[in-house]
Amino acid sequence: MTHDTYPDSYIRGILNTVKSIAMVGISPKDNRPSYFAFKYLLERGYHMIPVNPGQAGKDILGQKVYAKLSEIPEPVDMVDIFRASPFVMPVVEEALALKPKPQVIWMQLSVRNDEAAALAEAAGIKVVMDRCPKIEYGRLSSEISWMGINSRTLSSKRAQNFGGGFQRMGLGINNKRKT
Repeated sequence: MTHDTYPDSYIRGILNTVKSIAMVGISPKDNRPSYFAFKYLLERGYHMIPVNPGQAGKDILGQKVYAKLSEIPEPVDMVDIFRASPFVMPVVEEALALKPKPQVIWMQLSVRNDEAAALAEAAGIKVVMDRCPKIEYGRLSSEISWMGINSRTLSSKRAQNFGGGFQRMGLGINNKRKT
């Protein structure tokens, strides 16, 4: 895979499959993009696990913060990396050492590391680079167009509502985690 573009089916498949997401580089500051993305995905039913060594032991949005991936006491489906590109390889190497391994390595907007992506893919892990799961979820669920964002698609039909209102639309299947 070249990672320059992704079919919607690839992104949708990931977002419909994963239930737990470890976000590496989450900020406790409510004006940071990582905080927005974390909160948004948490509100959509994903089990969000914050990873930030400077905040370890504290809580972000009611979720215990871990210093590193290896300290998380449960399996992680996806690792969402909110770190600059040069710092991605150590995160991917740590993710590959997890038992079980995550299904997906996701690098946020402007984050791209082809060497780390190749390493993850060689281990059978799906990779997404230079994309935001919050934006992709909103785009694919039609939630983003309800908010007045230009989706470049003209239609007289309303988007199919898979959930309980435009703030809680799904991607076609129930992605809520079981409690």
